[in-house]
Amino acid sequence: MLEWWEFALRLGCALALGALVGVERQWRARMAGLRTNALVAVGSALFVLLAVNTVDEISPTRIAAQVVSGIGFLGAGVILRDGINVRGINTAATIWCAAAVGVLAGSGLYLGALMGAATIVAANVLLRPIARVLENRPADAASEVQTCYRLRVVCRDDQEAHVRALLLQALLGTGFVLRSLDSRHIEDEQHMVTVQADLTATGRQDEVLEQAISRLSLEPGVSAVHWKVVDELSL
Repeated sequence: MLEWWEFALRLGCALALGALVGVERQWRARMAGLRTNALVAVGSALFVLLAVNTVDEISPTRIAAQVVSGIGFLGAGVILRDGINVRGINTAATIWCAAAVGVLAGSGLYLGALMGAATIVAANVLLRPIARVLENRPADAASEVQTCYRLRVVCRDDQEAHVRALLLQALLGTGFVLRSLDSRHIEDEQHMVTVQADLTATGRQDEVLEQAISRLSLEPGVSAVHWKVVDELSL
């Protein structure tokens, strides 16, 4: 059994450190602010103190385990869905951490509780600008590189319109962006034209392009189909 002053000291420590965690949340006008985090820490400490003051309780950590799971329901209440975005996860995590501070204070681990509270505040304050920089950075550079393709189809001039239509149909829904499409008669070869398409895609999409144009090579009026990756400046 704890003396009353030891009980009050642990409870007061939980209140002060929980409030310390909550000050930052209150300053940023979050849903769970000063009072919420202080009460979470105090409640967690009270449950642990109950276990400590129970004579027949041989494992006070069982109460702490129940506190950890119970705080999850409270944290879930501050998580909101705003369209495709989810808000409140950081606040819920802070509540969970405040409960851990309360458990440490209730167990008499004052230095550990103080270090925990300081770490929580530091994480919310110091990591915030870093998180914003990461959020505002461009997506993965490798995945955002634009690859330029030049596709040429050699066919009879009476099949030109048909080949152009098949080409546009083949590229539909593949993710390629058509930059240009034109036809030119081939010198020294009567009734033959070259249909040329310039395309762009995000990243390398060689296999997708191969699958999209494979049907063109089977057309009766088509004599050649080939493509290559080109410099964007040449488009």
